[in-house]
Amino acid sequence: MTNALSAAAAGFGTGLSLIVAIGAQNAFVLRQGARRDAVLAVVGICALSDVVLIAAGVAGVGAVVVAWPGLVTAVGWIGGAFLLCYGALAARRALRPAGGALRAEGEAAGSRRRAVLACLALTWLNPHVYLDTVFLLGSVAADRGPLRWTFGLGAACASLCWFAALGFGARFLGRFLSRPAAWRILDGLVAATMIVLGVTLVAGA
Repeated sequence: MTNALSAAAAGFGTGLSLIVAIGAQNAFVLRQGARRDAVLAVVGICALSDVVLIAAGVAGVGAVVVAWPGLVTAVGWIGGAFLLCYGALAARRALRPAGGALRAEGEAAGSRRRAVLACLALTWLNPHVYLDTVFLLGSVAADRGPLRWTFGLGAACASLCWFAALGFGARFLGRFLSRPAAWRILDGLVAATMIVLGVTLVAGA
């Protein structure tokens, strides 16, 4: 029992260390949470996607990722292009003096579909997801032997806790984000994050 708890705790800590860093996915979840737009869907997609990727890593699929470097390169090009486009749109919002607060209140019904598609793209078109979550985390889990799935369960719980806290906790920024200037700052942060990561992916592809 003690060994199982230790493996789960190690998985939880390792999982957090891989997802807490500022990145495109986290910036997107934060913005959706602050806008209270499709938060449950976005958090669910991120958490469930991580569960699938973690399970693949624990099952040993990481070896396939390493064996097909061309696939990772292709994902890098596509993901980088997507991040650059999304970053440009965020920069455009940031440069508009009137936008943010009103959009947070009055987005069209189609915004949920756009949020879901954007979330899926940000999650699955990032080659670092495969290298970190599938290969790296899978390699660490393999060292746990028969407790590797317990380790993976801990990592999956970390992902769920993080994205839930980020998405649903962002609403407490409501007072700060009630001003249009605050939305411009947030969109500027999102734009900078997306563009930097997009350039990094394209340059490294």
